[in-house]
Amino acid sequence: MKISDDAKDRARQVKLIIFDVDGVLTDGGIYHGANGELFKSFHCRDGFGITLAHSCGLKTAIITGRTSAMTSWRANELKISALFQGQMNKRDAYKKIKAQFNLTDEEICYVADDVIDLPVFVQVGFRASVGDAEEEVIARAHFVAKNFGGHGAVREIIEFILKAKGFWHSIIERYTNPNFDDKDLTALNQ
Repeated sequence: MKISDDAKDRARQVKLIIFDVDGVLTDGGIYHGANGELFKSFHCRDGFGITLAHSCGLKTAIITGRTSAMTSWRANELKISALFQGQMNKRDAYKKIKAQFNLTDEEICYVADDVIDLPVFVQVGFRASVGDAEEEVIARAHFVAKNFGGHGAVREIIEFILKAKGFWHSIIERYTNPNFDDKDLTALNQ
């Protein structure tokens, strides 16, 4: 795990989190069935972390080099705000996302694992990586998760951001309240 001296300050400014897929939201394994269908393994805690981020008013996006029906399905299930697949040049998608949400680099977090992510990674205000990311990514990250990609690293990064922004206490209060109703999550960002 690595946390730069300015990581909390940078995380406080985040309004949008962009994720790579293979090696970040998954463990990087790609599984094919007998008929050529593609399977990927996503971690449920990462998904719930994304749900918590949304409940606190954060937007999310995916930029991935591969195109997969499973990624579309997972993005839809998690209500990801923007999805760009088949992006070997991730800068073009990044420019579109910045314009779509009218954000500056400083307001964006990118979660990466490999060198294909570097062109966008070095532009954003808060750079986070999974624990098993490539050395070149880890060297440039403000926050490196203990967990590996597809094994809770995304949740760990989201928790760091939500704690830096002051939301975590309210989340825990709601879940420990005996009268908790999951509809209360939408009130966290008000």
